[in-house]
Amino acid sequence: MVKCRVKYEGGLHCELEHVSSGAHVATDAPTDNHGKGESFSPTDLMCSATAACMMTIMGIYAQEHKLELKGLWADVTKEMSANPRRIARIMIELHVPLPANSPHVIALQDCANGSPAMRSLHPDIEVPLTWHWEG
Repeated sequence: MVKCRVKYEGGLHCELEHVSSGAHVATDAPTDNHGKGESFSPTDLMCSATAACMMTIMGIYAQEHKLELKGLWADVTKEMSANPRRIARIMIELHVPLPANSPHVIALQDCANGSPAMRSLHPDIEVPLTWHWEG
């Protein structure tokens, strides 16, 4: 089990700690919801973590198949709905340093779509993926 500690610092800021590593992340409320947007919002982290989870699972596949995915990156765009306020859509563009005709394309796409974060999202959240094969 992983333990994290979250402290409210005031002013809509939180400090998140990954207890076993000591790593820290700060959050702030977004400008469209009473914050100053001085850091990731909690929902920004959720959306970014979804892409990071996809890329981690793709990286595990790559290690097992002796592929080099260094340089893999993603753009993540979050769209909120107003009533109720929630994440409505997470648009992810994955830039993969492999050619579109790689024999690993389908497996890597399956890794992303089957990642733990994707499996944990509420089914009402749309997650359109755009793939850019750049090898």
